[in-house]
Amino acid sequence: MLKRFLPKETVFFDYFEQQIALTIIGTKEFLQLVTKADNIPERVERIKEIEHQSDTVTHLCYSALRKTFITPFDRTEINALIKKLDDIMDAVDSAAERILLYEVTEFLPEMRELALILVNASIELEHALKILRKSKKRQGVLDKCVIIHQLENDGDAMLRTAIGRLFKEEKNPIQLIKYKEILEDLESATDYAEEVANLIEGVILEED
Repeated sequence: MLKRFLPKETVFFDYFEQQIALTIIGTKEFLQLVTKADNIPERVERIKEIEHQSDTVTHLCYSALRKTFITPFDRTEINALIKKLDDIMDAVDSAAERILLYEVTEFLPEMRELALILVNASIELEHALKILRKSKKRQGVLDKCVIIHQLENDGDAMLRTAIGRLFKEEKNPIQLIKYKEILEDLESATDYAEEVANLIEGVILEED
């Protein structure tokens, strides 16, 4: 009962917002990578640096969680939320690494579309998290989550279209495998974005 009347530590929202801000930068960098197809090693290295920064934020959040008595919502949800936010950037980094490792220099239009979906989903998550911090306008948070769910559905459809086209048109089986793995990493990133939205919705529904 006492915990209900004690001030709650809001530093976790700082970590959430730092994490999603890095994700927006990282997804935009990846979009540039598959759009311009120039300076590929440098762009991949930049994405790796952003992913490392994202890991640092995650570990700082874990550390704060161990030391904090009163949290703004359930600590297991905080743990899951920061992890899933980190997973988005991990998947983007994996896709970028494959591009460099496989020496891919020509990019499918579906890669650019998936990258754009990721940028848009990250921006919507940022809006949702900022509203959640204020503990007001709950419907506004849920509206953002609906958009993220639709973006994830668009990502699924884009992956199916791309792989179907690859199996019809790509004659080089090695190249097909390279493209398929990169596309699947990107689609995984959209899945993680949706999982973040699911967690945010859970927080909202528990507090109503």
